[in-house]
Amino acid sequence: MDAALGQVESTRNVGRPLAIEARGVVKRFDGTLAVAGIDLEVPEGAIYGVLGPNGAGKTTMLRMLLGIIDPDEGTRRVLGHDRPRDVARLIGYLPEERGLYPSMKAYEAIAFLGALRGLPLKVGRQRGRELMENHGLGYAAERQIRQLSKGMAQTVQLLGTLVHEPKVVVLDEPFAGLDAFNQGKLENLLRSLADNGATVIFSTHVIAHAERLCENVAIIAGGKVPYAGSVDVARDRIPAQVRLETARNDGPWRAALPADARHEGAFWYFPLPDSGIEPLLRALIEGDAGILSLSIERAGLHDAFVSIAGEAAAKALEEHSPAEAR
Repeated sequence: MDAALGQVESTRNVGRPLAIEARGVVKRFDGTLAVAGIDLEVPEGAIYGVLGPNGAGKTTMLRMLLGIIDPDEGTRRVLGHDRPRDVARLIGYLPEERGLYPSMKAYEAIAFLGALRGLPLKVGRQRGRELMENHGLGYAAERQIRQLSKGMAQTVQLLGTLVHEPKVVVLDEPFAGLDAFNQGKLENLLRSLADNGATVIFSTHVIAHAERLCENVAIIAGGKVPYAGSVDVARDRIPAQVRLETARNDGPWRAALPADARHEGAFWYFPLPDSGIEPLLRALIEGDAGILSLSIERAGLHDAFVSIAGEAAAKALEEHSPAEAR
C-alpha cells in the first residue's frame, strides 16, 4: 500500500457522493508554508477525522475547506460548490476558539448562532430549549452563559453549531477541555449525526477518538498529509503481530520463528509471516514446542500513525493528549 502515501486512498469511497473534496490545497502566511498541497475526500454521511499534533495545520486546513480563508493554490468543493460560503447555511462549524456572549441566556445563545446561519430567531429559540432539554440541560436554559460551567458552555456552543440542522458539521478539536464522561457523550452525538445523514469532519490530536469514530482519516504533520483514506488500510500497512507462549524455551522449532522475533517475559513477539500462521503452527507442533497460547493482534491506528507520520509527530501528538482519552 505504499502507493497510498501522499495521495487520497479512495477505493472505499467508490459509489458514495463526496461532501467535501480538496485537491492540491496550499496556504502560505508571510511566505511560510502552512499547508503543503493537501488532498482529501470526505464521503457524505461519514465521520471523518483530521489527526495530527498541535501546529500541524489542522485548523488552517478546516478554515480553507469552509471558505473562511482561501487557498493560495488548489481547489476545494463543499456539497458540490467551489465557493463554500455559497452553502454556509448547510454547514455547522465549531471553532477551536470557543466564544459566547457571557450575558446571553443559554437558549438565546443557541438561537443566535442559528440565526447567523439563516435560522429564524423564533425557531432557534424553540429548538434551543428543546436541544438543551434533550441533552440534560433543560434546567439551565434560562441561565446566562457566565453562570454555566466550562463543560456546559461548550455543550451550548456545540448545540448552537447544530441548531440549524446542517448537512455538514465541522468541529475543530471538539473534545478539548471535556472530561471523560462528556467526551463519551460527544462521541455518541457524532455517531447519531452520521446515522441521521449528516457528514461530520473533526480535527483531533487524540488517536483514540479517531480510531473509535472514523472510517476515514487524514493524517497531517508539518502542513502535509502523507495519508488520507481508510483507517483499515492505514492499519493494514503494518503486519499483524503474533504473540506466542510455549512450554519449552528451546528446540528445533526455534528455527521456524522469524529472525526479528523478540522474547519478552514468557512470550515471543514477531510480525505475522507473509506465508501466514499455518506453516509456523506446523513447525511448533512437530518441534514439540508445547503451545500454551497464540494470538494474532492487528496493528492499531497509533502504530499506523507512527509508521506514516514518524516518531517525532507521534511524540508531539502524545504530549498533548489527555491520559483519560488514550
